[in-house]
Amino acid sequence: MDRLDPQIVLGAYAVGVFPMADAREADGVYWVEPRRRAILPLDGFRLSRSLRKTIAADRFRVTADRAFPAMIRLCAESAADRPETWINGSIEQVFLDLHRGGRAHSIECWDGDTLVGGLYGLALGRAFFGESMVSRATDASKVALAWLVARLRVGGFTLLDCQFQTPHLASLGAVEIPRARYVALLGEALSGLGVSTAFAALDGAGVGDFRALERLGATDSVSSPVVGKDIVQLLAQTS
Repeated sequence: MDRLDPQIVLGAYAVGVFPMADAREADGVYWVEPRRRAILPLDGFRLSRSLRKTIAADRFRVTADRAFPAMIRLCAESAADRPETWINGSIEQVFLDLHRGGRAHSIECWDGDTLVGGLYGLALGRAFFGESMVSRATDASKVALAWLVARLRVGGFTLLDCQFQTPHLASLGAVEIPRARYVALLGEALSGLGVSTAFAALDGAGVGDFRALERLGATDSVSSPVVGKDIVQLLAQTS
């Protein structure tokens, strides 16, 4: 298995490129820069009536970064609707390294003590690059994405990259844009990081705060701890 260098991976994302593999057991990776890119505008998340009810009722217990290794393994598992995966051992390992370094994050949905869905991705500057999402229970990935969008909005992020458009993402508000437009948005999201973008500090000017939602719970704005009704309220402000 070829080992990926975390700093090379960060540098690739900073210029709009990301790694994929042909299969779970593939030894190597290839680098992708789509001509058209899917993004989800953070003020354009589509909160349907049924999803609103599911979130407000706290159908799932939602956490952040509580089970990153388990989340990436769940995303890499084959399923009836996705028999093969692009997450090979090299990609899994480098994202575990990036998570330990504070760069990669996960949103987990639980039914009791069972992990039933969620997503993971990479934060850099004010951009969040969504890597993969998964559901093992109805609406689990939608709930995870809703919580992510609310978290990114509160944390000052400006770009949510979804890589490739799918009907599922489109139903939630994702749009497809040309590469040139994506590069411009990426540049804006990374502005203020200086020359060494991949090596920039995890806090300070030009950096989104993935943990801001938890601190918001200490104010009068939302509950402490944050619950589904708070997420609905945050999303409803622009949905």
